[in-house]
Parts: sequence; C-alpha cells; structure tokens
Amino acid sequence: MRHTLLALVISSSIAFSATTLADTSLTRDIKRDYQNHLGPLFKHFHANPELSTVENKTAARMAKELASAGFEVTTGVGGTGVVAIMKNGDGPLVSMRADMDGLPVEEKSGLDYASTAKQVDPITGNEVYVMHACGHDVHITSLVGTARRMQAMKDQWSGTLMLIVQPAEERVLGAKAMMEDGLYKRFGTPDFGLTFHVSSGIEAGKIGVTDGSPFAGADTVDITIHGVGAHGASPHAGKDPIVLGAQIVMALQTLVARELPPRDPGVVTVGSFHSGTKHNIISDKAVLQLTVRNTSLETRKTLLDGIKRIAENMGRVAGLPDDKLPEVVVSEESVPPTINDAPLAQRLRAVWSDKMGKEILSEKPNKGMGAEDYPFFTTDPYIPSVYFAIGGTPETDFEAAAKGGAPIPSHHSPLFKITPEPAVRSGVEATVLAMMELMGKK
Repeated sequence: MRHTLLALVISSSIAFSATTLADTSLTRDIKRDYQNHLGPLFKHFHANPELSTVENKTAARMAKELASAGFEVTTGVGGTGVVAIMKNGDGPLVSMRADMDGLPVEEKSGLDYASTAKQVDPITGNEVYVMHACGHDVHITSLVGTARRMQAMKDQWSGTLMLIVQPAEERVLGAKAMMEDGLYKRFGTPDFGLTFHVSSGIEAGKIGVTDGSPFAGADTVDITIHGVGAHGASPHAGKDPIVLGAQIVMALQTLVARELPPRDPGVVTVGSFHSGTKHNIISDKAVLQLTVRNTSLETRKTLLDGIKRIAENMGRVAGLPDDKLPEVVVSEESVPPTINDAPLAQRLRAVWSDKMGKEILSEKPNKGMGAEDYPFFTTDPYIPSVYFAIGGTPETDFEAAAKGGAPIPSHHSPLFKITPEPAVRSGVEATVLAMMELMGKK
C-alpha cells in the first residue's frame, strides 16, 4: 500500500512539473532549491511541530534560515513571532506572512516522516501529541524558499520586503499579539500584504484566489440566561432558564434565514448549552456558547445586534425583570472577515495565469466559513492584501475518492496530509511572481 501511495505521489509530482508550471528559469531554480534544501526542511518542520505560543524551536529555525538568506531578523515579536526585513532601494514595502503553529492532534497519516512529537499544552498543562494538521509546515517552508529566491533576484526588484513568521494562528492570538507589540511602528507599514494557505480541497500546486472573502469573520459569543430556581414539580414557582434557552436557540435560527439577504452568507451555531444539576430541579442559570460567522462587517453587525435583541427580548417574553435579562458577551477571541482587495486580486490572478499558465488557477469554489486572524494585519490600518490558496492534494486522489475510494482528509484531521513538492514549489513561485509584480524594476 505504501509503495502504491508513493507511486501516486511521484506520478502526480511529475505531472505537475511537466504540465502545470511553465518551464521558466524561476521554475527550474525553485525545483532545484526544493530538491537540495526545501524538501528536507519541510520534512523537518512536519516531524517537529509545536503548539500555539510555544513554537520556540520552529521560530529559532526560521530565524536562522531567513538570516542565512540575507535578511535582517528580529525574534520575539508578539511572543515567538519572527520578522525578517530586506531593504533593497526605493519602492513599496510588501509583507508576506506565514503561520507556524501545529495542533494537539496525534498524527495517523501513515507518512514515513509523520510526527511523533509531544509537548505540554500551555492551556491544559497536559502532555499531548502535536501535528501539523493544517499545513503550516508548507507555509513556513515556502516562506524560506521565497526569501532565498528574492535574495538571489535582488537586481530585479526594488523596495522593502517584510517576511512575518506568525505564532498562534490556530488560537487566533498571534496576529493581534504581533500588532500589539508594535509590528508596523517598529518595521514600517506595508503598502501591500500577501499570505496563502495550503488547501487539501484543491489539486496539488494549483492556485485559488477570490475577489471577495476567502475566510469568514468569527465571533465567539456567550449568552448567560438567568432564571428563578424551583422544584421540578412546581414550575410555576420559578422561571425556567432551560425553556427560555431553548426558545432563544430556535429564535436565533431566523437571523440567517430571515434577516440576511439570501446571497449574503452567515452562520449562527449554538455549540454548547449547559444548565441544571438534577432531574427534578429547575435551575436558576443556563449558558449558551455560540460561534458566529460572516463575510462582511455589515453582516457581522446584523448578526451580533440580532443575537442581543433576541436574547434580551425573549427574556422579557418570559417575564424576567430588566436586571435578570439574558447577558450577551462577545469574546476578545473574535476575528473580522478576511477580505481581499479586488483590484489587487485581479492583478495577481492575471500575473499567475500569464507566467504559470492558465491551468494553474483552480476553479473550485470556496464553500466553507473557516476563519483566520490575518485581518488583524490588514484591517486597521487598511492595507491592500490578497489571501490566496495553494492546492495540496494530487488530482489522482480526487479521482479515486469520486469513484468510492478513500475520502480526502480534512484539515485538522489526524489523517491530514499534503503532497509537499507541488504545494511548496507553487507557493514559492506564486509569491515571488506577486512580489516581482509589485516591486519589480520596469
């Protein structure tokens, strides 16, 4: 079975090299760099993942790699974050971000370089298995490849490069922490921002880019429902927070169904409902935990305002006084939607199509509502930016799945895996071409 998988990987890599990327000097240089340096580096990162906020060894290795590529490197930005700067004359300041944290997942991918690493979880204090179950190893390896190419091509561009190695994306903490640590005050405010995420839902090496919102905004919302406790046999003597909570849960479903335009996406999910201690006791408190997703700031306001309105007024319907109405709290873990700058996205799409071939652009739609903390780098102040996707799954795997074979493992799955060569190589080439478009000498 392993030999069969290896054959598929090799054949898909060969097909990728021969038919997907145009055979340019840049393509050949990146291929050579992958074989000599980036391939082994990817396997190192994959086998040695670290959890959010404690990516100490990963950060140290990234600092070493970027310094070796000729960048001025600063460590410890926003915790374990790394910033690498290369000044190369007059021109725009362009940033590229790569996140570096892994997840508390035991890897079961079957890869011969699979992670067996363990680490003490800073949240729970327990020792857990750690895995790059979301492809951040592709991101940081590609960032190193980009740094090496841009250093080798210094005579072809002018401006300043800012490479950002971000911690704690999985906990949506890292971008905000780096900004609060004075990222732009210390290193300059970018004129353009770039980043990408590898995707198991796109054919290996292909690029997905949208003019709109590639990632949703996400708000973590808690609703505390106050009641009046009573005996289960005497419900008239109390105010049941479980009944009120159930009414709130059902009423919340109308927000997306009846208050958003049909083409305006939004999600309001109640993921947790806790109340009570015993069969025959009416509790005096219930707690709902929600995740709220959106793709525009206007939709976000509609949903959050609606949640507060529904919760408080359902409390009034239940006869609660104003000092016992349900309380709605929006967590600081919330992130705004990722919104690509449309003119910049169109500009880069044209460059990638022209330089890498029209077939490099994926036509697969983005159907998810996953969230990212990258907007903290680009929303305030506003920076024209593009967040694109790089495919990581061989086309043969999609074909096999369509015929009843093994399904494609999702991100965060213990079975998650990426075919690294086409993903890393395409990530480097797309980033370098984007930077040359923005900073290249005319």
